[in-house]
Amino acid sequence: MPGLVLFGRRWAIGSDDFVLPGAFELFVRLVWWIGIFVLYTVHKGQFNCPGGGLLHSYLLGLIILLASIICALSALVYVSMQGTISNPGPRKSLPKILYTRLLLYFPEFIWAVVGAVWVSDNSVQCEKTVVNGVIGTVIASWIIIVFTVIGVVIVFDPLGGKRTFYLPDGVSRNLESSQSGQLLYNVKNSATRVWEKRIRLLCCCIVQDDDHRVAFTSIAELFRNYFSDTDLVPSDIAAGLILLHQEQDKMENCPKEPEEVLCHSPSSLVSDDLDVELENAAHFMLFAAAAYGWPYYVYTNPYTALCKLNGDCCRNRPTDSDITGSDRHNFHFGSILKITGLQYRDFIHISFHNKIYEIPFFVALDHKKEAIVVAVRGTLSFEDILTDLSADCEDLTLEEVLENGFVHKGITQAANYIYRKLINDGILNQAFTIAPEYKLVIVGHSLGGGTASILAIMLRNSFPTLRCYAFSPPGGLLSKSLADYTKHFIVSVIVGKDLVARLSMPNMEDLKRRIVRIVANCNRPKYQILLRGCWYEVFGGDPDDFPTELDGRSQDALSQPLLAEESLMVHRSPSYNALEEEPRLNSPPQYPHLYLPGKIIHIVEECSSRSFCSSDIKYTARWSNETVFSSILISPKMITDHMPDVVLKALNSLSQEHGSCLSCQTRDYNPSAV
Repeated sequence: MPGLVLFGRRWAIGSDDFVLPGAFELFVRLVWWIGIFVLYTVHKGQFNCPGGGLLHSYLLGLIILLASIICALSALVYVSMQGTISNPGPRKSLPKILYTRLLLYFPEFIWAVVGAVWVSDNSVQCEKTVVNGVIGTVIASWIIIVFTVIGVVIVFDPLGGKRTFYLPDGVSRNLESSQSGQLLYNVKNSATRVWEKRIRLLCCCIVQDDDHRVAFTSIAELFRNYFSDTDLVPSDIAAGLILLHQEQDKMENCPKEPEEVLCHSPSSLVSDDLDVELENAAHFMLFAAAAYGWPYYVYTNPYTALCKLNGDCCRNRPTDSDITGSDRHNFHFGSILKITGLQYRDFIHISFHNKIYEIPFFVALDHKKEAIVVAVRGTLSFEDILTDLSADCEDLTLEEVLENGFVHKGITQAANYIYRKLINDGILNQAFTIAPEYKLVIVGHSLGGGTASILAIMLRNSFPTLRCYAFSPPGGLLSKSLADYTKHFIVSVIVGKDLVARLSMPNMEDLKRRIVRIVANCNRPKYQILLRGCWYEVFGGDPDDFPTELDGRSQDALSQPLLAEESLMVHRSPSYNALEEEPRLNSPPQYPHLYLPGKIIHIVEECSSRSFCSSDIKYTARWSNETVFSSILISPKMITDHMPDVVLKALNSLSQEHGSCLSCQTRDYNPSAV
């Protein structure tokens, strides 16, 4: 639904968004009106007390005012229930009703002030029940007024006054003309400044330098480009996600072609390779999880972690290892020790230093696998989030790759930082001096997994036998040529419907296109979608079969955006380039396709049995490829499947299941597998 236009500007709320909040306020007002009416009727002849005349007038005026508000709210809710998301025609009278409702706030505010003055007057000596009723009325009035002001602030769109300046595709644009060119330039600059202010506000608690300012501008432009071509309000997006989730669940329940994987036949060689990699991944995931320090340790051991860490906080730090950055009370290092099970002397270097493009990591000796492990931490701070969101592409050229490769800019800068520390500061030289026969293994989860992958690419020439295990890395990381190159030494591990592993700008554009399509063509009102969707998410059941205007259309017709979709697009999105009859061959895509690194192990939940105290989940793993992760899946597990404890649990479950088979194959450590 296009944003509601009031007072000559667009607001971040649709004309069909007043059903649920309006119904709630209507219920409160009705109960309030009944209570005041009963109070006035019971005490009608008892207003002879000092101040009683003013009280009589106040209650009578309040009854009339509440009755007027109830009538306005009833009309507002009724009209807002009409039509569908993309058909606001039946709601065209809603702005007039909303103006009427807003006008009623002025007498309500005056009556709230009068009531507050009357309550504070000590000379009033009326019956206590009446006085308490007036006090409750005054409090309720001010609460509603305050919440209304908060609501107005939330739905205020800073760009609402400039939104209509975007030109639709049907209007001829002469960008060479100074007027239209300057207009679009001003609008884009305004949008970028608004997003930059929002990001600065969210990051107000961190010290900001030149790197932060550059990142703020880059991220602001990214958000501006993504949101500038749609006219959707937040509730439209919520409705679209609900519809997509139910649509996906219906498709999963239907017979479908088997997932395209790399191993279509049950080859014993491939199966053995998978089992070995799962065992290695389960082992090295401990290091990736340990890089998070005490937050992960406390999260996974909520009842005993603090007591155990307090017992170690007074120990001296190891003199053999080099520790940089802040680790107050030794909590981070103590947690790493407990998670990995290593000794003090096994650590070569530990860095807790954290700022934008500079993330914590540690280097340790793993005697069990005879490996020098570089573990990179994932996202845990605002600085890390800014690194994640610096999603522009930059070139990474390698002699082994014929085509120039594109990589995620922010993650590449983080990898460059660790590369300089490892090589220029002699950290790896020190490690290999201690254990020259050990192999190099680089691991990380989430942001750490992406950083570890690019770091492995940088170190590949110097250390040809290195291995990298990237757990739940970001999807938009490497171009196709680089992704294929890394299949020789990187293994990515993805669990279920992990959102981060599917995050890339083309996938986000595809998600936006799918939301616009399914929302624009659903024939149900938004409030029904939201109510039934919430019921489905909480209590489960069968997905709703919402009728849409896509039903019965031919395949050719489905390839073109409908009029309802185009009404939600301010101007043509990059995601619609593929839908044009004559695509511009000379214009490169705005967002290059980036992929997951290396070979991909996809772990899915096969079945689960849950009881009151515990849950037993069975997992299966298979080799997969990047095309499986070319679309974002909407699910309650899209976030939980990314969490490091869930990844570790899944890997441990699979490793234990295949333990009997691996015992005869991996008694001695196989260097080629690590």
